[in-house]
Amino acid sequence: MKKINASLILMFIACSTFAQGTWTLDKAHTKIGFNVIHMVVSEVEGHFKDFEGTIISKTEDFSGAEISFAAKTESVETDNERRNNHLKSPDFFDAATYPEITFKGNLAKEGGKYKLMGDFTIRGVTKKVEFDVAYGGILDTGRGQKAGFKITGTVNRREYGLEWNNTVPTGELVVADQVEIICKIEANKS
Repeated sequence: MKKINASLILMFIACSTFAQGTWTLDKAHTKIGFNVIHMVVSEVEGHFKDFEGTIISKTEDFSGAEISFAAKTESVETDNERRNNHLKSPDFFDAATYPEITFKGNLAKEGGKYKLMGDFTIRGVTKKVEFDVAYGGILDTGRGQKAGFKITGTVNRREYGLEWNNTVPTGELVVADQVEIICKIEANKS
């Protein structure tokens, strides 16, 4: 009986500390992306190739975890060199002056749903944001632990100083103001 109780206690301790600790983004399995309506009738997506981020969790379910993230604006990729260069220019990210987009905040769990809340900075402008989070769980791969998340939300680009506003002949914007953020995260426990 004592052996069974001791085993149960050890198993409980191991499970309750599974997520606790520091996690780093796995760059090979993470995509930091965005999507925006283009020319009123279609969408263009892009992502950042150079980024880093950490998750510091003190709980088994990541509730209250501290999240920090930075993406290099110079690394924006939309599968079109001309568009990439335009996004790096002063019309949009102004990568020479503002080399990073950053986020610092916390992951909150309310009623089984997760939200990412904190300070999002683009072009030196910081705004409070709240994004939805789908938590995929944790897996012990035998070579380490991995956790998965999908983060989605919307920001208004103009609130961050991305003011370029050419229009199509009917008067609508070439690039919509609302930008959808889509991040697919795989993190490794450090």
